[in-house]
Amino acid sequence: MTDASRVVLGLGGCVDHELTLTADVLERLVSEFGIRAAELASPPPVAGERDLVVSILGYVARGGGGEHFVASAAALQTFAGRFPHRTTLGGTSVRAGLAMSRLGVPATFHLVSIDDTVRRLLPAGGEYLCSADADSAHPHLIVQWEQGLRVRAGDVDVSAPFPNRLIYVNDPANEAMLLDDELGARLEAAEIFLISGFNAMRDQEALDERLRALRAHMRRLPPGAVTYFEDAAYHVPAFSSRVRAALLDAIDVHGMNEDELQAYLGHPVDLLSAPEVAAALTEVHALVPVPALVLHTKYWALVLADRAVEYVDALDTGTVLAAVRYGHGDGFTDEDVERMSRRPRRPESVAFAAELHERMGDDVRCVPGFALDVAHPTTVGLGDTFVGGFLAALSRKEAR
Repeated sequence: MTDASRVVLGLGGCVDHELTLTADVLERLVSEFGIRAAELASPPPVAGERDLVVSILGYVARGGGGEHFVASAAALQTFAGRFPHRTTLGGTSVRAGLAMSRLGVPATFHLVSIDDTVRRLLPAGGEYLCSADADSAHPHLIVQWEQGLRVRAGDVDVSAPFPNRLIYVNDPANEAMLLDDELGARLEAAEIFLISGFNAMRDQEALDERLRALRAHMRRLPPGAVTYFEDAAYHVPAFSSRVRAALLDAIDVHGMNEDELQAYLGHPVDLLSAPEVAAALTEVHALVPVPALVLHTKYWALVLADRAVEYVDALDTGTVLAAVRYGHGDGFTDEDVERMSRRPRRPESVAFAAELHERMGDDVRCVPGFALDVAHPTTVGLGDTFVGGFLAALSRKEAR
């Protein structure tokens, strides 16, 4: 058994084109496409580049993040070509694995597509299996923006209250989510198994078949293995409940961010109000009654579980790593991680964590986030990086 076989990360990865939005390009596109402010309130499905710009501006105005299917792959390429961008690896499982590798924890990746870019950028020391029988590439468009970005053209006047990121996808391989026949064999030695990626599927019959196949593979997991499910924005929202129903009894830890929490609830939540978050946790845990529910946000990360204290180190490791990525992007060093761990936490998050513990007792443990003032933050992959730090800490715990 290799070290990488102890952690299996699935189910799909991808190539990302990452870019940062600029006002001049967006203002030109607003004028060229004749976009009106009224369109931003209820953007249509993203069929082409005009719809893409409308969708992006609506999110920028609200400060929210999300993920969407785009009918035209060419529109993604055209839009990416309007900005300087860099090519990276994406997908929750792959980004989590990249973060884990920075902490010295190798993993085995289950992929659904591959090409020379993926082979070159996967971390050294890891292993992979891939369900594709030929090379292919379907890059995802990842757009991020900084707080204060302002777009003014025609009657459009949009300012970003927060930095955030959006994901736009036209990816047949991740939409099909074929499972490699060898997945079950790889799971026989796994101590940790990450499940993510079903959110990209759009065909119900195919989804149900993949879920049945995954359950068959998971029967080969050894007793005591930890299965972590990371939630996401579903391209077909109704599929979220199908995935949950199929996998719920096999999940040990279910993770989500604030956008996904609020999607479950159907209303916004003040993330610094202990009464609101306590009520939200109670409500979402009734929908997702897993042994451990993890919620990671820009202000804090918490776990609701019978033995919540056992996850504090994992929460903290994930929080530190996500904060380092926010400040330094992919180029962070071990020294950056060490310095971040010693920085003060956000005072309002510290107060929130104490009040939430007082309200909910030892079943909830909350780790405050950091007070950060970054001129050019990285908003891409923060949740994935949190997951990587969380799982790295669990892996070290399992190894002891």
